[in-house]
Amino acid sequence: MMMKEKYVVRFFYECESFPFSDRNLLKEFIVKLFKNEKYKLGSLHYIFCTDDALRKMNKKFLNHPDYTDILTFPLSEKGMPVEGEIYISIDRIKDNSLIFNTFFKEELLRVIFHGALHLCNYNDHSSQEIKKMRERENHYLRLYNNGKKNKS
Repeated sequence: MMMKEKYVVRFFYECESFPFSDRNLLKEFIVKLFKNEKYKLGSLHYIFCTDDALRKMNKKFLNHPDYTDILTFPLSEKGMPVEGEIYISIDRIKDNSLIFNTFFKEELLRVIFHGALHLCNYNDHSSQEIKKMRERENHYLRLYNNGKKNKS
């Protein structure tokens, strides 16, 4: 009998809850994202928090005093399955959805995929890296939305 590999994608809320349907479908999709990118996923924790909480972390760990929408912390050693923690500011997601004239859920998904892509060694320091990151985010947004339509 073959053992099924165990993946752990969990969501934690350090802020007030928000509408977030299809969590299990999204968790399954995140596992597929890692497979598509040819990375073995161990465990991944998304922690949804406030602007203030994420700003304090940004200052403490990266010495950046600014607000940000996401911080990604890789926790695994090279060659091991990916382990990580991804902190997302729900306040920033709300503001960015207004700034970029998009729906909250779409902006949330983009940032969720963005964090996963960071753990797959995508960066966003140079304009070329940013372009590649946006392409991958858009790719996974399309795949996720098409998959949801097909399951309906």
